[in-house]
Amino acid sequence: MKLKQIDKKRYRGHLNKVFIGSALVLAVLSLAISQLLIAFFPDADGSHFHWNLLGVVFAALLVGAGLSRFRQHPFMTEVVYVWDLKQRLNKIARKRRQVEAAAREGNETAMQILQFCYAGSRQLWQLDDNTIVMDELADKQAELNTLAEQHGVTLNAEQYDESMLKQF
Repeated sequence: MKLKQIDKKRYRGHLNKVFIGSALVLAVLSLAISQLLIAFFPDADGSHFHWNLLGVVFAALLVGAGLSRFRQHPFMTEVVYVWDLKQRLNKIARKRRQVEAAAREGNETAMQILQFCYAGSRQLWQLDDNTIVMDELADKQAELNTLAEQHGVTLNAEQYDESMLKQF
């Protein structure tokens, strides 16, 4: 995955519309499916919990399928990019200790992974207005820059490829 610049205002607007639309569709479908199930399979005790739960599960599956189907739509470009970026950063986070240890030992691949992680996190936090930990990120970036300089490594987030994580 390559980092790319996206318009924050467009991203936030599209994310809000996707979120609100998904929530509304989920609510309407859940109620509709539950009511249909209750109508076709009434319970003499009056407890319809299992039909309501099944309605929510089916509705969630339908919303997920719909989002998956429209993933390639131009409206979803920024939203899908951020979803994918979050997935990549989570994969790195799961191996972060090993990657950081290897970077301290001078492993160039580990340093490139961390460079992508820091650049991606910075972009993500700026898009979501989550700037509370930016100082901590700047400190980590400075440490990485120092390590890279000590080991003669040129950092470039564009060099990151998910297959690099396999060695950790």
